[in-house]
Amino acid sequence: MTVTIRQLHPHFFGEVSGVDLRKPLTPQQARDIEAGMDKYAVLLFRNQDITDEQQLAFALNFGERENARGGTVTKKEDYRLTSGLNDVSNLGKDGKPLPKDHRTHLFNLGNCLWHSDSSFRPIPAKFSLLSARVVNPKGGNTEFADMRAAYDALDDDTKAEIGDMICEHSLMYSRGSLGFLDYTEEEKQMFKPVLQRLVRTHPVHGRKSLYLSSHAGAILGMSVPEARLLLRDLTEHATQPEFVYVHKWTLHDLIMWDNRQTLHRVRRYDQSQPRDMRRATVAGTEPTVAQQAAE
Repeated sequence: MTVTIRQLHPHFFGEVSGVDLRKPLTPQQARDIEAGMDKYAVLLFRNQDITDEQQLAFALNFGERENARGGTVTKKEDYRLTSGLNDVSNLGKDGKPLPKDHRTHLFNLGNCLWHSDSSFRPIPAKFSLLSARVVNPKGGNTEFADMRAAYDALDDDTKAEIGDMICEHSLMYSRGSLGFLDYTEEEKQMFKPVLQRLVRTHPVHGRKSLYLSSHAGAILGMSVPEARLLLRDLTEHATQPEFVYVHKWTLHDLIMWDNRQTLHRVRRYDQSQPRDMRRATVAGTEPTVAQQAAE
């Protein structure tokens, strides 16, 4: 079948038809989808009733699976999923919603902040592919923001000011902004800050984009208050309605996004009811900047 893409937002976000993700992609389909990702940055595939294995097989058309540890406080023996997918649900190993005072639940509330997946890793993620297995009845929309259009809209002075800035990213920054401050020594080591450029250039089309995230908490060469104020100002600019697409989930939707070109966040939802979302993550291939020990 021929891949067709219909643009849903003036700047980005396309809806794909002509693909059944239960079946292996043809080489041409894989090329068309990757080209669509370069152009639209986010793609929606509706009515994809897939297994974990099919979701992972689809993701592997676009690179290797990201399998680095360090993105959660959940211990491996407590993982609900064993298929290689990331568990982006509100469920415990027993399949029931986590209690509101559960440590994993409190940590995962950070997903409600604007972020780019795995920006806290030395080599950040390329693509994320999120499948809706159980949709929450109240809330839980996901919002996406186009960081290319946001960069283009900056004035020339700001572009010149931030062009070479290097930020520190850590899960402790994003979670700390919500008051989650209690970590084991092992977690503190696992979540040590890494360095990322504030402005990225896409390797295919060469467009520049802001590389923001709630995980960013410092800028090299700036005081922390000054850096966080600048990051907050840039994030407020980049997430204005004109740059944002709001997706209301339907059962078996799959959304694929480019973490190099977008931000996203989930909105609050009824935590007493299940929300089962499963993510395959395609690994990046290189750091945005040479890593050194972030202070």
